[in-house]
Amino acid sequence: MLTSTFKAAREAKACKANYRKFAKFKGGISKWGANKPFPLAEVLEINGLDDALWALRCCKPTADRIASVFACDCAERVLPLFEKVYPNDKRPRQAIEVARKFTYGQATLQERDAARDAARDAARAAARAPAWAAAWAAARAAAWDAAWDAAWAAAWDAAWDAARDAARDAARDAAWAAAWVAEREWQKQHLLEMIS
Repeated sequence: MLTSTFKAAREAKACKANYRKFAKFKGGISKWGANKPFPLAEVLEINGLDDALWALRCCKPTADRIASVFACDCAERVLPLFEKVYPNDKRPRQAIEVARKFTYGQATLQERDAARDAARDAARAAARAPAWAAAWAAARAAAWDAAWDAAWAAAWDAAWDAARDAARDAARDAAWAAAWVAEREWQKQHLLEMIS
């Protein structure tokens, strides 16, 4: 189970409002203790997915791998949106594969950067096509490296894209909202499995 402390969160410059919200849940920092570990699963439950992804940065070095794998998993979930429009363009898929290999020490930094750049080019090409912003975001999500922002951006883009894809019919608003909630719930459960 991944844990962090209030001290580590403060040193990483946690958002004050969210830091206070979680501290209140724990009964206050003086009562809980600045150095006493708490599970990231609690951050996920109380403060939500975005804060839990952010809090991974306070759990080095284990969290680097979790953030990278989570970003790859989220990008893979929206990859079919891109491949539906560009079935012969394998750059985003290859970027995800190389990112996974890099995470486990099976690819070099140069290979990762080359795959990321190729996926970014695919994202730009997809962005030029009208009405395919979802495909662009999927490629962009795949292009992110294993940095912290990648985990958050991939999760956000995956939820956004899944929602947008589902919302093209007449019940656009309802379908969009339902898809958004479903994707975010999948992401929350997936992250919970990874950090528990």
